Amino acid sequence: MRDDMDEHSSSPLIWILAGEASGDVLGARLMQALHDRSPAVRFAGVGGTRMEEQGLHSLFPMRDLAVMGLVEILPRVRALSARLTQAVDDIAARKPDLVITIDSPGFALRLLRRIAHTGVLRVHYVAPQVWAWRQKRVKEFPGLWDELLCLLPFEEAFFSRHGLLTRFVGHPVLQSGAQNGDGARFYQQHGLTADARVLVLMPGSRRSEAPRLLPVFGQMLALLRKDMPDLVPVIPVSPVVAATVARETANWPVRPVIVTDIQDKHDAFAAAGAALTKSGTSTLELALAGVPMAVTYRVNPITAFMARRLIKVPYVAMVNLLAGRAIVPELLQEQCKPSVLAKAVKRLFENQQIVQQQKEAFRTVLDGLQGPDGKLPADAAADAVLALLNERKGQAHLSG
Repeated sequence: MRDDMDEHSSSPLIWILAGEASGDVLGARLMQALHDRSPAVRFAGVGGTRMEEQGLHSLFPMRDLAVMGLVEILPRVRALSARLTQAVDDIAARKPDLVITIDSPGFALRLLRRIAHTGVLRVHYVAPQVWAWRQKRVKEFPGLWDELLCLLPFEEAFFSRHGLLTRFVGHPVLQSGAQNGDGARFYQQHGLTADARVLVLMPGSRRSEAPRLLPVFGQMLALLRKDMPDLVPVIPVSPVVAATVARETANWPVRPVIVTDIQDKHDAFAAAGAALTKSGTSTLELALAGVPMAVTYRVNPITAFMARRLIKVPYVAMVNLLAGRAIVPELLQEQCKPSVLAKAVKRLFENQQIVQQQKEAFRTVLDGLQGPDGKLPADAAADAVLALLNERKGQAHLSG
């Protein structure tokens, strides 16, 4: 295991932060790519189990940061503020060569602002989605980072117009392996009969998300039991929220299969006839696996009211946004109700024309997410980070 505490080592120390499950996966891939290029690199910071597998000793549990929503975050403000101070103090004590923050803009950008005076190199990985809502916020970003690594091809031009050094590195979903599942293995491992129809349900990776969608999913399954008695719900979730999901689904009319292992999740995709998912990266994972889907979401009504006044894009589902048209249904807020979702699920299982149209559109969307020069996204990101470190090192050598 790499030692991130040896302050006397000449090898670079990178302080890295992820605040949720998707960022943990992204951070782990980036750490591996950095270590492949610079084996002596050391890490400190905050992350989850996958980053810890790459040698990180997390400063505090990543789950402490896994919260979202304008209203949902209010009860956690004091605790989050304490964690922010803890992170700032740790960076001041360790004096890393570079700080990388991954997504989680509510926490990450505050951290970057707090350490701006230190002169440490700062990289933010995954652009804040200000192009979608509150575009004026982009004026707050100059000075927050030395480079922004973005996942979506149109983001580089958007942020560059505002004078922010931005590099498109490709979307990490292409490295997820979501397309490599084994459906037969999933059926065998979970004892499913040959006539079982698998429905993937993705309620979100945060503890504050799942409880909003799971009751609706349960009521939807009750409606579908009569017409689809062979339907088997499968819920892939991060280990962070697995206990919450098990508790919330204990009284469902159909016992769900709860999946926390990545390979098992991909096998579930291969076995699935359809999916219901929250908006976000999960839509791209499902698209890569070729799973027909509908997108649904529900937040606090006050959060929804405020968001509708601020959102500047026509779609919330990433696959729709990238396609520039509604290739999958978006059943949000008032439409996130059992009867509407049940109807959408039946259509996905029964209408092969809709399924084929979705799959053809998925391929076009995914082609646009390839990284520069054919590099894997994590490799492109690692090269950008090391180039920045080498540039700083060269400047120091010249000034010396």
